[in-house]
Amino acid sequence: MASPSANLWVLLGLGIAGILLVTRKLKKAVREDFGAFVQRLQLLPPPQPPPPKAPHPLTGLTFAVSDVFDIEGYVTGFGHPDWARTHEAASRTSPVVAGLVEGGATCVGKTVVDEMAYSINGENKHYGTPTNPAAPARVPGGSSSGAAVAVSADLVDFSLGVDTIGGVRVPSAFCGILGFRSSHGLVANAGFIPVSPSLDTVGWFAKDPNILRRVGHILLQVPFAVQRTPRHMILADDCFQLLKIPTDRVSQVVIKATEKLFGRQLLKHENLEEYFNSNVPSLKTFNGWKSNGGSKYSSLRKLADVTLFLQRCEFKQNHEAWIDAEKPALDPLIQTQLHDVLEKMDTDTENCKLIRNEMRSAVNSLLKDDGILVIPTVADPPPKPGGRELHSEEYQNRASSLLSIASISGCCQVSVPLGVRDKCPISVSFIARGGGDRFLLDMVSTMYTALQEEADVASKSKFTKNAPSQESYAEIAKEKGNQAFKDKQWQKAIGFYTEAIKLSSSNATYYNNRAAAYLELGSFLQAEADCTKAINLDKKNVKAYLRRGTAREMLGYYKEAIEDFSYALVLEPNNKRAALSADRLRKLFQ
Repeated sequence: MASPSANLWVLLGLGIAGILLVTRKLKKAVREDFGAFVQRLQLLPPPQPPPPKAPHPLTGLTFAVSDVFDIEGYVTGFGHPDWARTHEAASRTSPVVAGLVEGGATCVGKTVVDEMAYSINGENKHYGTPTNPAAPARVPGGSSSGAAVAVSADLVDFSLGVDTIGGVRVPSAFCGILGFRSSHGLVANAGFIPVSPSLDTVGWFAKDPNILRRVGHILLQVPFAVQRTPRHMILADDCFQLLKIPTDRVSQVVIKATEKLFGRQLLKHENLEEYFNSNVPSLKTFNGWKSNGGSKYSSLRKLADVTLFLQRCEFKQNHEAWIDAEKPALDPLIQTQLHDVLEKMDTDTENCKLIRNEMRSAVNSLLKDDGILVIPTVADPPPKPGGRELHSEEYQNRASSLLSIASISGCCQVSVPLGVRDKCPISVSFIARGGGDRFLLDMVSTMYTALQEEADVASKSKFTKNAPSQESYAEIAKEKGNQAFKDKQWQKAIGFYTEAIKLSSSNATYYNNRAAAYLELGSFLQAEADCTKAINLDKKNVKAYLRRGTAREMLGYYKEAIEDFSYALVLEPNNKRAALSADRLRKLFQ
């Protein structure tokens, strides 16, 4: 007979085993759901029509909807428990959701959104952050985080979200799936909670481009039309300079796929900074509602500010009364941003609306009926949950500079996955003019296979012995910058030199060359800073001393300029430019 102590150990062992078993089951349940859903439900499609009539176009497909869409009998939660607590169940189902069910698809649940659908990060302190199936250690992106996760994890065939300034595009890019933002106003903005009505559009996610297109045909209610081939594809070179990975990893995939399908003559290059400066006149006088102007305040940054300002003003107008009445525990970021726009709403709103109208005309003129604009969807890989970059101004500025183009112009945009790099999904985006949704959906369906093939080749090439190093890519970018400099395309040259610096930040030449371009633009502070960096890396860099001396002279730092020209003479006693500049300044100021 076993002793009492032995029996105790057996009981303890069984208890621990039971706890471990329950824990494993709970973890398994979480993994299966990925935290995507806030509520499970079922909306069944109508019976199939009898033959010989064709079956419903979405027969056999399942979908989920972000918890901003109304479903009869259910409270629309808007990503915040206080909102759900203070609102009644919806009296009717959103026409968008109802149309998909009528089309043969089965709705299986509502998915997590960021708090009040306001952020692009994908984190929600109230309902938890859904796990990104494509990169579990990274955020899924928002605001339609759960909808993207549900598709990425194969829990549904497609899902619905709302895109204001990236609410569909960002999570699709972060989760490695297709994400489509429809043209503004083409799908009725009814039956969902608005964030910013002048920017809000319905969007949807899928893994299969054919499903993406089938869903689009239902939502857009487009008639049958012959599929058209793009007449030109425009690569926005300056937008690709924002990427935090080598640009060739994305742009070359698109270039090779385009050449394979349509021929090289279809490809064009464009600097959007220059184009918008020339074709959106109101941008020239816009100094930024955040008072963050200056010589580095590019047109893309200005557009981002305009878009964010409109979003915040309209969000405030739509929801301020509820916030004041209920005093919910809001994310501090939302509170801060709403306070920032309070004093400027009356004075800046009309200017922003004017810029929006000019942008719509400019982008439609650039693309016409059969053009495609190619840009990165996002500049950065998905951050880690709680990461500092999620709230850093630099990260947000890079993201909104890219996302605002379609948002402010009302165009349609699709994000297409291009494999992974460093265990994180990467993507590219295609933009068509406002109303060109069918054309864009057809184009993606045509190009998708070629894009995936080229992306696979590009991802494998880094493992080959002959794969170029980052330094090689940096040299390529520098040479492109040199050519742009020779062509007097100063801003374009700066973009290429910046790319080279990102790839190899310890090369003094790259900083020195960029300083030369900044001098041509009259950006003397930037030129001085780049020359200082070049000198710190290479104390004998004569050109850096000469250029810094020039920048300092133009800034009025005459004593420091004389010192730079004098030191250049020490390094090169026969340098005539240094001698003449030093003598001239000494005569004038000493």
